[in-house]
Amino acid sequence: MSAALGNTEFRALWFAEAQSLIGDQLTTVALAIMVYSQTGSALWSAVVYSLTFLPALAGGLGLAQLADRFPRRTVLSLSAVIQAVLIGAMAIPGTPLPVLCIIVVLARLVGAPGNAAQNALTREVFTDDDLYLRSQDIRGITTNTAMLLGLAGGGLLVAQLGTSWALAIDAVSFLVSALVVRRWVRRRPAAGNPGDGWFGAIRWVARQRRLRVLIGLSWLVGLAVIPEGLAAPLAHQIGASDGAVGWLLAADPLGFVVGAFVLSRYLSAAARRRILGVLAIAPLLTLVAFIFQPNLALALVLLALAGATGAYLITVSATFITWVPNELRGGAGGLYRTGLRVAQGIGVALGGIIAQLAGSATTAIAIAGGIGVLLAIPVAISWSRVNAANSETAE
Repeated sequence: MSAALGNTEFRALWFAEAQSLIGDQLTTVALAIMVYSQTGSALWSAVVYSLTFLPALAGGLGLAQLADRFPRRTVLSLSAVIQAVLIGAMAIPGTPLPVLCIIVVLARLVGAPGNAAQNALTREVFTDDDLYLRSQDIRGITTNTAMLLGLAGGGLLVAQLGTSWALAIDAVSFLVSALVVRRWVRRRPAAGNPGDGWFGAIRWVARQRRLRVLIGLSWLVGLAVIPEGLAAPLAHQIGASDGAVGWLLAADPLGFVVGAFVLSRYLSAAARRRILGVLAIAPLLTLVAFIFQPNLALALVLLALAGATGAYLITVSATFITWVPNELRGGAGGLYRTGLRVAQGIGVALGGIIAQLAGSATTAIAIAGGIGVLLAIPVAISWSRVNAANSETAE
């Protein structure tokens, strides 16, 4: 991992992303507190939270393609500046709720091309595939660590600082990101052609079997995240206190950090690709064990193990971006991220429906795991064939 951080451009991109991720955790908590304090409505809190999710889907399919049509450093830094302005506006005390909702939508829309540019640029700064994969391990570890920090101290920090200051800190973090990227990331010309069809990258990906299989592997995560949506009823069912909800939510990202480190430390890129199908099945198989009604300690172990094996997603994402031509990586990456988020959203909703019908969170998790294993086996077999064919071509 240290070799990847030795790349000045990646180090700048990583730092810019990391500190803005921490700021985003504060914003998520601050928005929840701000909206509930204004309305006293759990429904409005849920609506505003959904507004942080839905625009990213539309932006991922459409606006992400801006990262191919314009210089990516410019897209990334300009996106960060605009988000800083928008989030700064949210920090103004007394902002009316309808205005707040509009700003949230705009901020997420603006973030889509920035995320696409970030992902494509990170691939561009490395010429070595294995080193690039290590860089994605670092990003995965950082993202999940930021989630853990948010779960552990986000609410306490916002309570101490106040919602306006929390939002202001996030706004400043975006300005810092823009400055770091402009200072230490080399300017490159636009990778794509402005005259290309708007959804050319999506059409190209749809024709590539190996990329479709990778997308299938990523969608399996939609079932693996179901325990996150059932953390509260799961804690109640296994006889744990309300405080255990945070532990149950933190187990998966903690396991992910450990799993990413182990994979990065001990397996080469080629070795990780060889066992990718097995790794994709493992977290779902782990969830099946919830049929035995585990106590809190065992539930935490199972969720951490699912998170650790779920770190296979880093290899899926890195391989997907590597196998896409540079001029299409913005749009293709947007498609990949959008599909992943949709799968996660559907998975959490499906878990809630199963839990409601079964009357048991543990049963719902086990059923989701079983369904996931049945879906994952044919995808894993397809991946084995795709990877073998790709290895033969490379030779």
